[in-house]
Amino acid sequence: MQCPQCQCENRAGRRFCAECGAPLPLVCAACGFTNEPGEKFCGGCGTSLAGPASQPTQSAQHPVPSAVQRHQEAPPPVARATQEAERRQLTVLFCDLVDSTRLASQLDPEELRQVVQAYQATGAKVIARFEGHIAQYLGDGLLVYFGYPLAHEDDAQRAVRAGLGIVDALEQLTPRLTQTRGVQVAVHLGSHTGLVVVGDVGSGTRQEQLALGEPPNLAARLQGLAAPNTLVISATTFQLLGGSLRASRWAPRS
Repeated sequence: MQCPQCQCENRAGRRFCAECGAPLPLVCAACGFTNEPGEKFCGGCGTSLAGPASQPTQSAQHPVPSAVQRHQEAPPPVARATQEAERRQLTVLFCDLVDSTRLASQLDPEELRQVVQAYQATGAKVIARFEGHIAQYLGDGLLVYFGYPLAHEDDAQRAVRAGLGIVDALEQLTPRLTQTRGVQVAVHLGSHTGLVVVGDVGSGTRQEQLALGEPPNLAARLQGLAAPNTLVISATTFQLLGGSLRASRWAPRS
């Protein structure tokens, strides 16, 4: 340690300079902070400097690394392991707002966001009641799985009942939106059942669990053909209802 008075180098552990007798700075044994002679408490960590604890030790000569140093020395993060893909029988339900372009032209963007949030929250409550899984929020649309991650023997029925429940719930929501925003909302829905593979899609930190196969594609096509506040289901899904629900034969709109 160098004396601040005469610049003489002193061995570690001395309190006074061997050359001129001046008091030497005190190095805190806890954190390695250098304190002025006569100070009673460390200016770096508040530890008492009185007694043997103030003597420099090996730990004082090698202070504890700072949080920044620890962060820099930390090993790189390990990428999340990709989960094994699963084959599932899945009923997919697509739900989308009707004429959202018109809504966007009528409303301020903030008002449009509030309307979409109200519609999505209403739909989410119904879907949760039938234990469906919202796989994605697609703008003003909902992509919903029945059969993953929870599987039921009546997933097709649950999907259809959820779709009809969303229509009923929005009919209750629309008067409030008409009164507060001056708009009406409606949805069109499509559903299909079939075999899919569910697994990670994407790369890096942008990964999500999605179902790949015919059901999502066909459900989306049926949704696009449905009239406002109408659910169109495939023949496969209809056969799985087992007569529990009535349905009308669908004819494409001209």
